[in-house]
Amino acid sequence: MVHTIDYHTGGEPFRIVASGVPDIPGGTVLERRESAAAPEIDGVRRLLCHEPRGHADMYGCFLVPPDDEGADLGVLFWHKDGYSTACGHGTIALGVYAVDSGLVRADPDGETDVVVDVPSGRVTARVRCVEGRVEAVTFRNVPSYVLARDVELGPLAGTGPDAPAAGSGIGRLAGVRADVSYGGAIYASVPAAAFGLSVAPEHLTELIALGRAVKAALAGHPASRHPGDDRLSGIYGVIFYDELGPGHQRNVTVFADGEVDRSPCGSGTAARLALLHADGFTGTLVHEGIVGTSFRARVAEVTEEGIVPEVEGMAYRTGEHRFTLDPRDPVGTGFTLR
Repeated sequence: MVHTIDYHTGGEPFRIVASGVPDIPGGTVLERRESAAAPEIDGVRRLLCHEPRGHADMYGCFLVPPDDEGADLGVLFWHKDGYSTACGHGTIALGVYAVDSGLVRADPDGETDVVVDVPSGRVTARVRCVEGRVEAVTFRNVPSYVLARDVELGPLAGTGPDAPAAGSGIGRLAGVRADVSYGGAIYASVPAAAFGLSVAPEHLTELIALGRAVKAALAGHPASRHPGDDRLSGIYGVIFYDELGPGHQRNVTVFADGEVDRSPCGSGTAARLALLHADGFTGTLVHEGIVGTSFRARVAEVTEEGIVPEVEGMAYRTGEHRFTLDPRDPVGTGFTLR
């Protein structure tokens, strides 16, 4: 029996596993992320994320002990292809969950910090309550920064072992350039207009193929390396964006192997804000997602390592589940079709 409590943040699902996961060994959350690949643990991820209990765009987490007493909880984020290093929409949902469940005692008419250890470091969900109800959560991220600008995609496309098949978008990369930045995970940013597209549901199939192609093009590229910890290296997501006006953008993030973030992507918003700040932007970024929801982001602090972004959003509980696996079930822990 696996017990989950589900939320969505800006339309993006977040399945919190309350019980039913074996102990995940490790001295830190980052070490536990590596241990989670063990079959008896990863099988639970597959069970909850893959069909028929989940879907190709499912997202969730395992709760684990924090690195030390300075945090309220630790978390391992997961998706259909494995474990991510950061998740802003998930951190927002965890802030709501921690207050709703009583894990963290909240000021009924004020702000309460929920401190969370994630694989990329320590983050904070500042939960704002009015008359005992959560109204908004501000996610304070790890330092975020630019890794590379104007990285040419075309000549590199298809050279890595994960190169997509011909006809999957790879031929459209010639002459296109990407900016690469870190917001707890590494993202490549490309304007959708570079492919003659916009961030709209009717273009999603093309954008997924292009996201896979861009990620393959940057596989092994120096811009995809984390400067301090190689366990955080690799392009996690590709952000396609539209400029809607000063301080106003719409984006869709294609992450992992073609998974689509319905929300504006919290850690991706931090990565975008790092690029905008480097270009001189000092205001509040209104960041829309592909389904019309939005986050608001600003630079809270500038450090030697990078900016410290704050991203505001809200999560809502969608249900509670108790999942089982019949040992006779021929599909086992499930499957994905994309």
